[in-house]
Amino acid sequence: MPVIGTGRGPPVPEAGRHAPSGLPIDAVLPSLEQALARGSSAVLVAPPGAGKTTRVPLALLDAGWLENRKILVLEPRRLAARGAAERMAQILRERVGETVGLRVRLGSKVSGRTRIEVVTEGVFTRMILDDPELSGVGAVLFDEFHERSLDADLGLALALDAQGALREDLRLLVMSATLDGARVARLLGDAPVIASEGRAFPVETRHVVRDPNRRIEEAMTDAILRALRADPGSVLAFLPGQGEIRRVAEMLAGRVDDATEVAPLYGALTQAEQDRAVSPAAAGRRKVVLATSIAETSLTIEGVRIVVDSGLSRVPVYEPGIGLTRLVTARASRASVDQRRGRAGRTEPGICWRLWSEAATNSLDPFTRPEILAADLAGLVLDSAAWGVTDPASLRFLDPPPIPALTEARAMLRDLSAIDADGRLTPTGRRLRALPLPPRLARMVVSAAETGQAPAAAELAAVLVERGLGGDGVDVADRVERFGRDRGTRATDMRRLALGWARQAGIEVVAAEAMDIGALLALAYPDRVARARGRDGEFVMANGRAGRLDPASALSRAPFLVVADIAGAAGNARILSAAAISVEAIETLFGDRIVSGTSVAFDRDARALRARAVRRLGAVSLGERTLPVPADDASAEILAGGIAEIGLDALPWTSSLSQWRARIRFLRAAEEADWPDLSDEALTAGISAWLAPAIVGRTSLAAVTANDLAQGLQALLPWSLRSRLEAEAPTHVEVPTGSRIPVDYGSEGEPVLAVRVQELFGLDRHPVIGGGRVPLVLHLLSPASRPIQITRDLPGFWRGSWNAVRAEMRGRYPRHPWPEDPLAEAPTRRAKPRGT
Repeated sequence: MPVIGTGRGPPVPEAGRHAPSGLPIDAVLPSLEQALARGSSAVLVAPPGAGKTTRVPLALLDAGWLENRKILVLEPRRLAARGAAERMAQILRERVGETVGLRVRLGSKVSGRTRIEVVTEGVFTRMILDDPELSGVGAVLFDEFHERSLDADLGLALALDAQGALREDLRLLVMSATLDGARVARLLGDAPVIASEGRAFPVETRHVVRDPNRRIEEAMTDAILRALRADPGSVLAFLPGQGEIRRVAEMLAGRVDDATEVAPLYGALTQAEQDRAVSPAAAGRRKVVLATSIAETSLTIEGVRIVVDSGLSRVPVYEPGIGLTRLVTARASRASVDQRRGRAGRTEPGICWRLWSEAATNSLDPFTRPEILAADLAGLVLDSAAWGVTDPASLRFLDPPPIPALTEARAMLRDLSAIDADGRLTPTGRRLRALPLPPRLARMVVSAAETGQAPAAAELAAVLVERGLGGDGVDVADRVERFGRDRGTRATDMRRLALGWARQAGIEVVAAEAMDIGALLALAYPDRVARARGRDGEFVMANGRAGRLDPASALSRAPFLVVADIAGAAGNARILSAAAISVEAIETLFGDRIVSGTSVAFDRDARALRARAVRRLGAVSLGERTLPVPADDASAEILAGGIAEIGLDALPWTSSLSQWRARIRFLRAAEEADWPDLSDEALTAGISAWLAPAIVGRTSLAAVTANDLAQGLQALLPWSLRSRLEAEAPTHVEVPTGSRIPVDYGSEGEPVLAVRVQELFGLDRHPVIGGGRVPLVLHLLSPASRPIQITRDLPGFWRGSWNAVRAEMRGRYPRHPWPEDPLAEAPTRRAKPRGT
């Protein structure tokens, strides 16, 4: 796409109706105005500090094509929206709510005079769904689009659809600091790209490689203290989440001097707390701001010239298979760490401390992964259905939504009765979409309204969607109770908002007996009803996923929970918020989903089967009672599987059965064909096929007999091989004396015949088995049955070693024959008569 402006050179004398600011963006404002006058869309790429957020909307106010209509400016967060609105109003020497207005979930300020509305991306999505023509709006500006939130992507897709079908005169401007402008321009129909230089002071980057075995909070605390000692100025430290911020603040307490203030900054704080964090430090003082990625863009914190970056961020990852979004701590993208670094050079030269090596920067992902690729898409599918689109993929997205997530979202919405089989919005779906809540929480409020519980459900929803409301404890019931006592501005505003949701859902219904918080939460998350596993703090949910609570938490001792939020990988998932629920409430709410059945399992400790009648909600057992074990094939297979876990050695092997197995293993090794594989590995893998049919009716390992084992094993040998087994791997071999000597097939992998040497006199051939192919290993014994020689060549032994053996043995056993020529001697089992 053509780059229309570069931002180089002196500012133009006039930018719109407002005097030039001296910011780099002024140089490209004429080009931007011309691009939007000629076409319906444009892309503006401007680094931090260029002034795009506040200068562009003001500059476009007098554009002829605007025709006195409004400009909507979209920001990713309330803090950024409020800051942008206040800065523009300040430039105009007005208050927010006059020319420049603000529309967010809490604290909206607009009036009949408002020409520029700064709104959060989620608010814009609801605005365009409620009014697809965007009546009275002339332009929509998507600021900080590089953050690629799901709301921003959906908002742009809907705006493009409205522009193409309803509002050809609607102008769309996508603005970003770090973005592939050409790719966005193609999405906007080959829109022109305007590029501006940023205004940033030089920033020195210093690397402090963190020991991976050390907690991030400890490493960040040390790095912050080191940065404070090394250079003057305030510090902005980036941490992945609220928990890490709180712990670093605790570690810094008492280790910074009295002139240094530590201020957290994250989305769950009140407006007053956020204002305190972003305001400049008082004269003679300095500040340490501990922030999440909320401070990467759109904010300039006066006095900050030092950035300490953990290089981490917390991102939601949706798992379609279980319908669960978990929070994951991941490495920030290269674009994000560059944005963070730039915070140090907004007002003067600065320093950026990074807790990783310089070389590691190149291995970071270039850009933050778009939320649409890793998010729960239920809200997107519901909003698309409200838009009249049954397949969201048909809309114009920069990155198309993943098919598995769409499939899961559709299934969940059908389960909520929000869409029909064809993906069209149902009357219930319209009720859910009317509430500005995620679909699950909307369904909770609507369902609760049917029994007069809408106000309680709405307040619970308020606590869940407004982070930090009622505290940050794990027990949601405690948070709701604290929220009820909170008389602060934010809590009061949220109660007012929740009351509006309750009225929309149907507050006029006479309330029945009050439902507890766990029961209400289960209306939203039936798949996350969880049961304790028997170990403190470990739970398994109805969807099969496991999670862990801190054993010190009182909630960890509850028999049943409903999980609202969880973090971490499947093997080590941590429950972040939940509420206790009674089994009676579960049965009342989900009676139609509870399945009764018989469960037979192998008790490893008792080495026996146990049968129980079980009532289940998904993977959660709600109750059970002991039953007699059914004498059927299924039980036999379970017993066989349990025996396999213990090991085949636990079976009642007899010596003859072990020999039978060894004989077959010998022939298989000799021929490799036809003969079954009776190795431990093969028998264990196929135990259901050979042992289970022989133990039908047995309920324990102790009840399995040697006959059962023999029956199962012998079924593995075809009839055609049984006669060959006796001929080619005999149990005994007859020697010249007529004695039948047992063959040992299992000692050393070769068949062994242990026989007294005198019983072989006269034998001039080595004995063989296996159809004449395999010589026996002869263990030649003394008259006392002690080994005197091992040979695989009996004629060679007679000719060679016999004389040495004879010389040694004749004096030790004088009553037994030791002839010079054993081939000419008659075999014997007896000693010589006395006196001979």
